[in-house]
Amino acid sequence: MPPMQKKKPAKVPVHGPQHSKQVRIIGGQWKRTPLPVLEALGLRPTPDRVRETVFNWINHLRDANWSGAQVLDLFAGSGALGFEAASRGAERVIMVDSNTAVVRQLDLIREKLKATNISAQRGDALATAQSMATRGQKFDLIFLDPPYQQDLIAKSLPLCAKLLNEDGLVYAEAEAPLDGEEAPEWMSAWEVVRSDKAGMVYYHLLKRLAANPAG
Repeated sequence: MPPMQKKKPAKVPVHGPQHSKQVRIIGGQWKRTPLPVLEALGLRPTPDRVRETVFNWINHLRDANWSGAQVLDLFAGSGALGFEAASRGAERVIMVDSNTAVVRQLDLIREKLKATNISAQRGDALATAQSMATRGQKFDLIFLDPPYQQDLIAKSLPLCAKLLNEDGLVYAEAEAPLDGEEAPEWMSAWEVVRSDKAGMVYYHLLKRLAANPAG
């Protein structure tokens, strides 16, 4: 009898701008599923090895319990972070991106995976976050992987503070460290729980500092 062959992960169809690279879901029910990256749009997805490290951090802090987790992927891009959380069992993942082609691609992948716990929406990240905060929406985990050189982390974190549940976490990628001697002043309301560097990318897991009691 011929040897049994390993089942290959389903290919996700791609339409729209040309793509030549991909990332993969690291763990959970869709482990090893490839996620195409729309190269023409200049997306910069979180590398697989960085995502593996980050989700190990999150798993440790959550005792590997994703049940009931509410997740917001605010600058979704390839969707690698949001799909990873959904694959591991997050109850709800909302992906936001301002590019129509990106959102269309996220919807294609979501439909292919039959991922009922994911929704993708087109919109400006900051305006969407402000609207969510006004409506009182809350999340346990927020991903921030915005374009560089636009101060988007600094602009996003005050909104994230309004959107986080107690003990909620923010994952942030940046072109400069957010902790240590080089930490910017606007990080004073945040604690860097874990951080590391891969190439020229600094990545961090953040939580809000407890407010000082009055008096």
